[in-house]
Amino acid sequence: MLRPTNHRVPEKARAEGSERENNGGCGVVGGEMTTLVLDNGAYNAKIGYSHENVSVIPNCQFRSKTARLKTFTANQIDEIKDPSGLFYILPFQKGYLVNWDVQRQVWDYLFGKEMYQVDFLDTNIIITEPYFNFTSIQESMNEILFEEYQFQAVLRVNAGALSAHRYFRDNPSELCCIIVDSGYSFTHIVPYCRSKKKKEAIIRINVGGKLLTNHLKEIISYRQLHVMDETHVINQVKEDVCYVSQDFYRDMDIAKLKGEENTVMIDYVLPDFSTIKKGFCKPREEMVLSGKYKSGEQILRLANERFAVPEILFNPSDIGIQEMGIPEAIVYSIQNLPEEMQPHFFKNIVLTGGNSLFPGFRDRVYSEVRCLTPTDYDVSVVLPENPITYAWEGGKLISENDDFEDMVVTREDYEENGHSVCEEKFDI
Repeated sequence: MLRPTNHRVPEKARAEGSERENNGGCGVVGGEMTTLVLDNGAYNAKIGYSHENVSVIPNCQFRSKTARLKTFTANQIDEIKDPSGLFYILPFQKGYLVNWDVQRQVWDYLFGKEMYQVDFLDTNIIITEPYFNFTSIQESMNEILFEEYQFQAVLRVNAGALSAHRYFRDNPSELCCIIVDSGYSFTHIVPYCRSKKKKEAIIRINVGGKLLTNHLKEIISYRQLHVMDETHVINQVKEDVCYVSQDFYRDMDIAKLKGEENTVMIDYVLPDFSTIKKGFCKPREEMVLSGKYKSGEQILRLANERFAVPEILFNPSDIGIQEMGIPEAIVYSIQNLPEEMQPHFFKNIVLTGGNSLFPGFRDRVYSEVRCLTPTDYDVSVVLPENPITYAWEGGKLISENDDFEDMVVTREDYEENGHSVCEEKFDI
């Protein structure tokens, strides 16, 4: 197998690079190649140069009801005056990148002069893709990154591998961890041992943030207000009011109580996009428990929806999806591994992805896994400070590794050997 050429920059380019650096452009940092890290999620793209901070940007395009003809890309959503009835155009469907036209436009915007001003001739890219990604999608990705954008070197990798790398860097004494990545389309449960994934024990649950938001839209539309077109608004409602119950039936009983005793019930003020730009929860003391509000605000009254929606992550069968919930799947995955390794996985369960931000999520995963695990095993569930950008931070660390240049495929390599060199190098 050909060793990748050393991606140090030749003297001339280095001189040009330092010149460019002085001119304020992006590109070469201190005579070295720059690396752009892009955790390309189905809902948010987490992007940033490895020597800078990360930005979390919607990985999609939008059309608004009012300006039907204009398409907004990525974080231009902030420019939309009236985001009610916002129409999403997503590059990902069911967790896989299928709409390349949209993805190209998002990338053009991210790499272009408004955002990261990428100088492709001096830049490597680390980019994530889903587990068991289809070969056709992998090949399209190679072509676009190497032939259209002309990055100097590419590392395609699963987001979980970056999270595991980050975890092992923070916990050098550990050899194993199990990454629970609960994102927009799926929840993946993936054991890593010495930064290699154990393919035979990977589990995918087809429940993610998109399904939860859609389910909340259906419940609200059925019970009080037609919101089927208000994905953007209801997604915000979900993030603001939903939580994971530690005792489902007890919370259900509380949600049935009348008046003051019902501590679950909450009134959510919907945005009207003129005076109220963003929805919010009414403080408890301002809630009118019987009768109407005088203020003319549009109110959603939410009770058991608050915890019944995230409950789907733990019991997908609640809405007819015949699959295991997250804690059961974690235990099942670990039981598929050699017995002597199992205790190491139980004490290194790492939660990543947006759904792990629900209040109570970590505690519920811990208590259920604890119940399903032999008493002589320790169980530890770790929720990183920022579970959404955790994989990106792992990518930043990998780019600083000494063996980084052995992991990437350079453009020369690709031009000489085509897709086969990528297939050999990248473990997707």
